[in-house]
Amino acid sequence: MTGIRSKHHQQDPGWNFDNSYARLPDFFFTRIDPVPVQQPKLVILNRPLAAGLGLNPQTLENKEGTAVLAGNRLPPGAQPLAQAYAGHQFGFFTILGDGRAILLGEQVTPAGERFDIQLKGSGRTPYSRGGDGRAALGPMLREYIISEAMAALNIPTSRSLAVVASGEPVFRETPLPGAVLTRVTASHLRVGTFECVAFHNRIEDLRGLADYAIGRHFTKIDGSRNRYLEFLRHVLKRQTALIARWQLVGFVHGVMNTDNMSIAGETIDYGPCAFLNEYDPAAVFSSIDTSGRYAYDQQPAIGLWNLTRFAESLLPLFHDEPETAVQSARDVLSEYSAIYQTEFQAGLNKKLGLFAGRAGDEDLGRKLLEWMHRQHADFTLTFRTLDPEPDLELESNDTGEFRAWKRKWRSRLARQPQSLEEARLLIQAHNPARIPRNHQVEAVLAAVQDGDLDPLHKILAALAHPYQEQPEYAAFRLPPSPSPIPYRTFCGT
Repeated sequence: MTGIRSKHHQQDPGWNFDNSYARLPDFFFTRIDPVPVQQPKLVILNRPLAAGLGLNPQTLENKEGTAVLAGNRLPPGAQPLAQAYAGHQFGFFTILGDGRAILLGEQVTPAGERFDIQLKGSGRTPYSRGGDGRAALGPMLREYIISEAMAALNIPTSRSLAVVASGEPVFRETPLPGAVLTRVTASHLRVGTFECVAFHNRIEDLRGLADYAIGRHFTKIDGSRNRYLEFLRHVLKRQTALIARWQLVGFVHGVMNTDNMSIAGETIDYGPCAFLNEYDPAAVFSSIDTSGRYAYDQQPAIGLWNLTRFAESLLPLFHDEPETAVQSARDVLSEYSAIYQTEFQAGLNKKLGLFAGRAGDEDLGRKLLEWMHRQHADFTLTFRTLDPEPDLELESNDTGEFRAWKRKWRSRLARQPQSLEEARLLIQAHNPARIPRNHQVEAVLAAVQDGDLDPLHKILAALAHPYQEQPEYAAFRLPPSPSPIPYRTFCGT
């Protein structure tokens, strides 16, 4: 083992590990310690998250706490391991695993909740496939910013506890400063975890993994008649609701491979993700998505494609007769479209200030989105600035088409029992004033590279309460200036 075990100290850091995944068969992981870094230096610590996990922020900020967050020391109770999984990457099946991440263990909070604590960028593992196992500072801070923004937007997500600079370079196209991210999530069970065990035809291990996932995330279905079909149905519902929420804030994940799809229904693996500025259904930001497979408007369909791969992995558990198992899976998967439409339309109605659905609402929302697309309108600001009460002076510059749409919208608002002021509050509660604007995130990362952390703290403060009007953060509402160069993101591996 390469890590250095922590010693006891008078000030308890609060680690409380109970590592259930480590009790699964060895097939699912390789036990391995993080590789220490040269000069660990804490860049940022998420103090509120630390406190919520039952950890002492002060001890995490001192030298020994930083050493833990860098992977140079192991906290008491940790059982570090790299998880094995597979995945369909851009549609092609591959055997994978944690190539630059190590799960320290599962922290049980004072409230009894269980969270994975994982170090990302913590060194090579048996699954690294020739990679260096390290991470660059920029992508790790980017994940920190965007994952915390997603949490503030009330979208299920992994969280970021800390970023520690490693004091050593990583080599991509050019040398970059290295870093380690501490990631927190309900679990790292993925569709690809099930694909891996199914690929190796380990049926009893597959059953054990499904039982483990049910016991960890879906305890209410333990006594169901066909618990594995119900497992599929519950994963489907969570993932469908998650993707609908992505669509409603203009989030583009960028790399929806099956190994990046959590069965707990959380957003994980922030690589080449971005947010829409102007509304473009075909928007693609990832430099590696040359075909547009994971474009904004393709995300719902890819969600179903991924869930179909999940269902295929579980087929042996549904029924002994293959044809019956396949039909049972199809019956569950056939529910996806209706669930998605219900979730998305309910969310869109709230963005429009509508408290309950009525006939014609789907058309009303679609017409607005079509107008936004034609006019290259900003997705976030268009919704945020919708006003139930007309201001003729402010609206004099609206196109005739938009004025006509507003008349229909206000007529619809007038037919609901709630007041216009209540509608305005609903609009503000479901349309953020601020999102992680891509150009602003890039500016922050550039400043950090130059040694200036103030912009990092400012953008995090601006994104912490995105539904509130905060004049001091007005600049974070602004879209970028027009540019002929399209914005591109990179996965950072």
